[in-house]
Amino acid sequence: MHGLNSVQVYGVEKLHQALHGRPKGKALLTVSNHVAAMDDPFVIASLLPPSVMLEAQKLRWTLCATDRCFTNPVLSTFFRSVKVLPVSRGDGIYQKGMDMALSKLNSGGWVHIFPEGSRSRDGGKTIAPAKRGVGRLVMDADSLPVVIPFVHTGMQDIMPVGKRIPRAGKRVIVVVGDPINFDDLLIDNCGDTQDIPRGILYDKVTQRIGQRLQELKVEVDRLAAEQEPELQNHNVGDDGYRLWQQVDWEGFGIGSSMLPSEPSAAAQVPSREAEPEPHVEVEQSVSPAPSAATSYNVAVPHWFQRHADPSELMGFASRGLIKHGKFLEEGYREFQQSATTLHTFWVSRANNAAHRWSTA
Repeated sequence: MHGLNSVQVYGVEKLHQALHGRPKGKALLTVSNHVAAMDDPFVIASLLPPSVMLEAQKLRWTLCATDRCFTNPVLSTFFRSVKVLPVSRGDGIYQKGMDMALSKLNSGGWVHIFPEGSRSRDGGKTIAPAKRGVGRLVMDADSLPVVIPFVHTGMQDIMPVGKRIPRAGKRVIVVVGDPINFDDLLIDNCGDTQDIPRGILYDKVTQRIGQRLQELKVEVDRLAAEQEPELQNHNVGDDGYRLWQQVDWEGFGIGSSMLPSEPSAAAQVPSREAEPEPHVEVEQSVSPAPSAATSYNVAVPHWFQRHADPSELMGFASRGLIKHGKFLEEGYREFQQSATTLHTFWVSRANNAAHRWSTA
């Protein structure tokens, strides 16, 4: 998300505060819109600091339909190992999967849920009404959890409906909202709400969460519209080429093989408006105009060639290499030392084997 794509997050400190600053034993429930099959883990991971990503106990629990994530023993084992709980479509809000999610909240854990219940039907243009399951998670928990909403856009470009492989070179915008307050709905033995049916409380919570997500949707769409002209005018290829040239490929032991060939002179010289030419009756063969994106002689896997401009990939890769150059250089030296040791070991084994065969 931060390497092959671009992520802009607004208000991420609200989520981080809830992750690190909530009282011990206090549950955290995050809610968001659901655009693409990979919203979780891609969007979730892009919001988290490394301290959370590297500690399994701090990662979220989430829910997934049994007919999607638990269709065979292999998938079931995988998704259970990455903290996914099974729920069955049509079994209502009192099924075992929801009870398990409540148990995680009551243990002070973090649960993420998509209140819509399924992916957007229109590619993220709108948010469907929230379902009552999220209301039950809030009201039936031993104590009210911290509820953090966020809305994102752009995942429909990275993982369009029907595609199995993520795309690169896209932009995702995420807006994290303030915690949603439900204190006025909390059932208190001394309050007037004790006679309100449980189902009505679920509906009130669900409505409030849905309304907040709709408000954040307006905000994220506004930000995306403001940045649309910038995206259209920004040439990522030029940045990628400049960054690619700045990398010390010799320092990584790769040499000049990773340096792209210079763009053609035609690509470097700015285009000028051609003077109108007199009309010629004779047919002339016209060569196709050069592409606006400069092509560089760098090996790019076939999949990336079909899903992203190679110049964009060079830019993304170069940013990471420049940022972590020292780490990569040290890693390469360690790799060379390991390779040398391994080579010596195998040569010694081969010589010993040859000696045994010659004396046999």
